[in-house]
Parts: sequence; structure tokens; C-alpha cells
Amino acid sequence: MASDQSLSRAGLLYGLGAYLIWGFLPLYFKLLTQVPPSEIVGHRIIWSVVFLAILATLWRRWPAIRAAVTTSRVLMTLTVTAFLIGVNWLVYIWAVINGHVLAGSLGYYLNPLVNVLLGVALLKERLTKGQIAAVMLAAGGVAVLASGAGNDLWISLTLAFSFGFYGFLRKVAPVDSLEGLSIETVILAPLALGWVIYLGRSGDGGFGQFGPGIDTLLILGGAVTAIPLLLFTAAAKRLPYSTLGFLQYIAPSLQFLLAVLAFGETLTRTHLVCFGAIWSALAIFTFEGLRQGRAASRARAEAECCTP
Repeated sequence: MASDQSLSRAGLLYGLGAYLIWGFLPLYFKLLTQVPPSEIVGHRIIWSVVFLAILATLWRRWPAIRAAVTTSRVLMTLTVTAFLIGVNWLVYIWAVINGHVLAGSLGYYLNPLVNVLLGVALLKERLTKGQIAAVMLAAGGVAVLASGAGNDLWISLTLAFSFGFYGFLRKVAPVDSLEGLSIETVILAPLALGWVIYLGRSGDGGFGQFGPGIDTLLILGGAVTAIPLLLFTAAAKRLPYSTLGFLQYIAPSLQFLLAVLAFGETLTRTHLVCFGAIWSALAIFTFEGLRQGRAASRARAEAECCTP
């Protein structure tokens, strides 16, 4: 049996792999600027179905997929999450291709704080004073951005809330990552296939129009979609939640750097105030999480010590 240290080391590698892929994903989508964003999403869905079907066959997961499909509550939940992830993908790809990577990175910085709000509103979780201060600080940063440079704010908020609700519903749905993503992409596949065929027949599609390189990138969208999500799931099973919490800031940080340094997007004073508030809020929230984790560990140790 693997030791806790080896499991933690493997989990760290899986987590780094997932967030590094997500962080550098804008570079991949920037190579597809000739293709309409809606078509990129369509191919991403179609080829994800193919890629996940291969994995389900190799890993013998078809019985679990069939069990999930025949459970009405699970199927209804995955229909909603399919819509949410479809919206998330479409808005994110549109943002990258149209030069709004900075707004996209802000959306994913906001996502952990959105998760906190959802936990309070829907799960009746209670916040510490520090966490309340962090949420208010983040809200203040967003308000500054809305008042000074709010044209892109819809991108950030759509990404944060669509992925926040997606994560919440997937958390409460009794289905694993591979099975859930497989069913979600199958639900979206008819619409995606129909749209890709329509674009191709109308002459507005990119597949087959810009050479084998672009076609290959569109086909690889399935693997690019599934691999980081599967790595993330593997990491989540092996790492403490606090460690995973630190790792989740890698992707938006890389996207932020790409937006400013590689893509030449303008970083205004309003952006700096907003990002400064968000980063400060995340630092407070992370500190509070670590403090609570240490307190819980001490409480468990004391309980074990006193147990006869």
C-alpha cells in the first residue's frame, strides 16, 4: 500500500499538471482565431465524447455510466451542469479569441469566493469574521471595476458564477468525474454536431478550411478538455483541501501573466485596484482556511488522546 507521502507527492504532480494545462490554455485557443468560438466549443464537445468513450472502454466504466443515466435525479442534474459548462466554455473561448484574457483570469480568481457565497446561501455554511471581510473586500474590488471599466465585467461574472454553480451541482451529484463529463458531453453532442454541420454547409465553418494543422487542433480539443479535469479529480483524492486551494490560483495567475505579457492587453489602474482587492481577499480566505484546518487537527488529536 502506498504511503501517505507518496500519495501526497502524486497528488501534487496531478494537481500541478491540471492547473498548468488550464493556465496555458489561452495559448491553445489563440492558435484557433480563424475559427468561430461557437465552432471551437462544438468540436470540443464532439471530440470529448470520442476521447471519453475510449477512456470509458479502457477503464471499464460503462456500467457506472449506464447506472448514472438510468437515475433520473442524476440525469436531470447533469443536464443542468451540461448547460452551465457549455456556457462557461463558450464565454471563455470567446473572451480569449477576442482579447479579453484579463477578464477571464479575473473570473477564475473570483470563483473560490463565489463558492463561499454558494456554500452560505445554499448549504447554510457559516463564515468566520475573516472570511466575511474577504468576501466584502472582493465585492468592493468588483464594484470598483464595474464603475471604472465594466465593459468586460460580464465575462468575469459569467465565468465565475457558471463554474461556481457547475462545481456546486457536481459536488452534490453522486457521480464520478469521468462518468459525469461523459454524460454531459453526450447531452450537448447533438446540438454541437448540428451546429458544426450547419457552419460547414453555410461556408462559415473552419474545419477543413485552414489546413490540417487547424483541423488537428480542433480534434485535440477533446483531450485538452478531459485530461486536466481527470488530473484534477485524481489530485483531489490525494491532497488536503488546503493544498488544493493553493494550487487553484496557478491557472488564473498564468492567464493574468499571459494577458499582460504575451497578448499585450492593457492593465489599467482600475484593474490593479480590483485585482489587488481580489488577491488580498484570497490571501485572507486562504489564511482562514489554514487556521481552521489546524484547529480541526488539534481538536481531533485531543479527542484521540482522551479516548480510552
